[in-house]
Amino acid sequence: MKVLVTGISGQLGHDVMNELARRGIEAVGSDMHQVYRGIKDCTPVGTMPYAPMDITDEEMVEAVMTRVKPTAVIHCAAWTAVDDAEDEENIAKVRAINADGTKYIAKVCRKLGAKMMYISTDYVFDGKGDKPWEPDCKNYRPLNVYGQTKLEGELAVSSILDEYFIVRISWVFGLSGANFVQTMRNAAFKFDTLHIINDQIGTPTYTFDLARLLVDMILTDKYGYYHATNEGGYISWYDFAVEIFKLLEVDMKLIPVTTEQYTISKAERPRNSRMDKTKLIENGFTPLPSWQDGLRRYLCDINKAEHNLYRF
Repeated sequence: MKVLVTGISGQLGHDVMNELARRGIEAVGSDMHQVYRGIKDCTPVGTMPYAPMDITDEEMVEAVMTRVKPTAVIHCAAWTAVDDAEDEENIAKVRAINADGTKYIAKVCRKLGAKMMYISTDYVFDGKGDKPWEPDCKNYRPLNVYGQTKLEGELAVSSILDEYFIVRISWVFGLSGANFVQTMRNAAFKFDTLHIINDQIGTPTYTFDLARLLVDMILTDKYGYYHATNEGGYISWYDFAVEIFKLLEVDMKLIPVTTEQYTISKAERPRNSRMDKTKLIENGFTPLPSWQDGLRRYLCDINKAEHNLYRF
């Protein structure tokens, strides 16, 4: 198998590439940022081959993928800055990345006969009620530009390909990128009190754990829609923050607030991000560890990475 992974400068793409390398599976990484840095086709980055590709350029997508000839694609690349996506000047760019770019990749996957895995989000739903969203639910009602464009990506994949993986994830944190855990960690050095939302409910997802599952899945033909987060139960952002500062051993005063009281966000966010993951077990996949365990390992990994970075 030869796997093309898009968006490898992001948290998930980075960990997927590492997981493929650990298993000795041939992989080629891709990211649009390197296109603007003059990196040439299939230039090695570290020990891995790299194929720069701007997924919003249809001709480039076809040329690069035809040259690489992957037998599978794990499409992690996306515009994920939810609030910035609401800015009028960004909407066309967000759609070009999340919807059009996904469509271009799906078309070439069909041409090459390659498996495609599209990483999506719970934001395709409106987050109403308190019942976990089932993976095959088609009651799509995204609340913001990010969710709408990710839904358009899903619909492009399902309309172009007959067999595919669409994996929805939520509340992601990983070593390669910004996330809620890092925000809380940085806040520990600046504030002694924080207001944290307590009426948006979901489950955190450590990209290191998720990458293992995604590679397990791409090695099979068990296609379809899936939801994937860590286990450990449903929590609020406030609950998550409490656990973060507990593990950091930081005495932070946390004040729970409602979504209405939290006025910083531009984009409306779903309050119910509970995701039903029973389909994973039904298809023989191993569930992810608990989010509490993932968070503990993540914080240890950050400390190790920073220690190595500043060691002389």
